[in-house]
Amino acid sequence: MRVRFGDVTVDRDRRVLLRGEAPVHLSPRAFRLLELLLERRPAAVPRQEILDALWPDVVVSDGGLAVLVNALRKSLGDDARDPRGIRTGPTFGYAFDGEAREEEGRSPAARHGLVWAGTTFALAEGENVIGRDRACAVVVGQPAVSRQHARVVVKGPRAFIEDLGSHNGTFVGSRRVEGREALLDGDLVHLGTATLTYRGPGAGVSQSTVTGR
Repeated sequence: MRVRFGDVTVDRDRRVLLRGEAPVHLSPRAFRLLELLLERRPAAVPRQEILDALWPDVVVSDGGLAVLVNALRKSLGDDARDPRGIRTGPTFGYAFDGEAREEEGRSPAARHGLVWAGTTFALAEGENVIGRDRACAVVVGQPAVSRQHARVVVKGPRAFIEDLGSHNGTFVGSRRVEGREALLDGDLVHLGTATLTYRGPGAGVSQSTVTGR
């Protein structure tokens, strides 16, 4: 599913934000915030509900949420003083007020993916964080997996994996990842006790089996 507003396209299947034809970097947590506001538009979403969805089991101040909202506005080209997309509800929360339209149909087939527990997660161009945090692009719900455990960086036909200072480390096969390591189709990625399979270009990763949340 794609949502368009102004010159912005939100591709929820591929977890990509575009301004015109150019991809815009957006953190997994900021992308989840945008999804939440789009899902509930035009209603305002209470601050506490947003905090619970984006930072489960973590105490975060309203100031932390405000910083995230400002970063999202910047990525969208929005202005808090004259908002065309994200509106602040004083003492309440935030809402998406822009004119948005949904486009049915599937996105082009994913070129990169990670398979875990029978679910295929499509990997978007750029950074894809893997971890236990529900705001990650690839959510692995295992206690041995850190909240933000590792990331896969996609650059065209190539993909690279990096550890993010996790407690249990990241391994490709039996090799511990130190720095950045290229991934090949069929590689087994071990995060603690969880094992994921990387599928590269031409491996038949179908968007019909992809979930990014």
